[in-house]
Amino acid sequence: MKISISFPPLESPKGVPLLTQNRQFQWFNSPTYIYPMIPAYAGTLLQSKGFEVFWDDGIAEELSYNDWLMRLIAEKPDVIAIETKTPVVKKHWQIIDEIKKSLPDSKIVLMGDHATARPLESFEKCLVDYVIVGGDFDFMLLGIANHLSKGASLTPGIYFKEERKVTNSGEYNLHENKLTNLPMIDRELTKWKLYSEKNGNFKHTPGSYMMSGRDCWWGRCTFCSWTTFFPGKSFRTRTAEQALDEVEHLVSLGVKEIMEDSGSLPIGDWLIDFCNGMIESGLNKKVVMSCNMRINGIDDIKIWHLMKKAGFRFVLFGLESANQVTLDKIDKNLKIEEIEPGLKICKEAGLEPHITAMIGYPWETKVDAQRTIDLAKKLFQGGLVDTLQATVVIPYPGTPLYKYCKENDLLRFKDYDRFDQREQVMKSELTTEDVKNFTQQLYKAWMSPQFIVRKLFSIRSMDDIKYLLTSAKKVFSHLADFKNRK
Repeated sequence: MKISISFPPLESPKGVPLLTQNRQFQWFNSPTYIYPMIPAYAGTLLQSKGFEVFWDDGIAEELSYNDWLMRLIAEKPDVIAIETKTPVVKKHWQIIDEIKKSLPDSKIVLMGDHATARPLESFEKCLVDYVIVGGDFDFMLLGIANHLSKGASLTPGIYFKEERKVTNSGEYNLHENKLTNLPMIDRELTKWKLYSEKNGNFKHTPGSYMMSGRDCWWGRCTFCSWTTFFPGKSFRTRTAEQALDEVEHLVSLGVKEIMEDSGSLPIGDWLIDFCNGMIESGLNKKVVMSCNMRINGIDDIKIWHLMKKAGFRFVLFGLESANQVTLDKIDKNLKIEEIEPGLKICKEAGLEPHITAMIGYPWETKVDAQRTIDLAKKLFQGGLVDTLQATVVIPYPGTPLYKYCKENDLLRFKDYDRFDQREQVMKSELTTEDVKNFTQQLYKAWMSPQFIVRKLFSIRSMDDIKYLLTSAKKVFSHLADFKNRK
């Protein structure tokens, strides 16, 4: 049985879709390709069980839609798995129907946070055969493959048609899926080099991703689409030893920088064991590490120093807002007074903090939005952060934020295509023009003489120069992403 894990090209004047391995969706003018970790685990697991796997990322391969479709038809997979998100689900429904015209016997599986939130909807809108509910695509795709090839019972969490009626295989339990049982990702099978260069997080290339935890040990932020299938109470990890083995394997492939993309890097004993292992093995001298972390996740500077010694460089923090009311409403579990001290100890240890912030909360005023911009400027001027990502708040179906908007009549429209950060989705004092202007101001927050001089004096190598130039290019590209267009 041949199983295709497919990412169809989505041609749009808006740019390149940032789809998989993302908690938020955007169209980018300058393409960024992020290694899709869970689909990569799925392909590897399926192959380890004897199934033929076709890795089919038409987006990262920069294929035209027609070329991609012709190639898929020629491959004739028995199963085609597609990950979807809210802003592109309508496009995927159309693609599924088009695939079915040419490959009527192929079974099509839809997965992702939108499919998890609204599994029945896709059966009404297209000719999909299976919808996976939950984020463990790897275990669940194996369950579908075993069902089709061996007649095994479907694992829980899968919707399908039976006698023209949609039913499901029962309620899934993420804790039944042990991440420690997964094989190490086959990087060649999953074409890791497609994602090794065009990624703004990498200072050193080629770079790659790993993901030791699913997904965030807090996992309660109301806006995060991944809380739909990975709530914090289900947080699971592979062992620190398995993570070290993966780092060693990536180094053997020539990888220079690794983004550990767990929603929040595992902390406590796991992190200490991992860092000590990096140091004792000498891997800290061979590769640079980056990660996601909560601002108040580590309050001991000794741990930050240990991470620095272990080879960590870039640390991504979700700031989200400079307004305490907002942080409380989105269940961020963060106090405004914790922000500067939390960033300071990270920076003092020699690491490079990156913050994310959002504009467009329905309860925030223009004054509130400006307060977030002012804080970002202060953090850059004070040398507490190195880079920033700005986005528009989107209430994805399945999230607590979406439920809040429904209950309070805060949605301006329901057209999924428009949930793509190109306009204000929620009713608020801020118009779409306001939201884009404020988002652009966030991206300009670094523009101070203090920050520029500090960056120039920090240059130590050609990689530093290349990274600064790449970062500047990305900033100007993001300014174009949020440009007001008539």
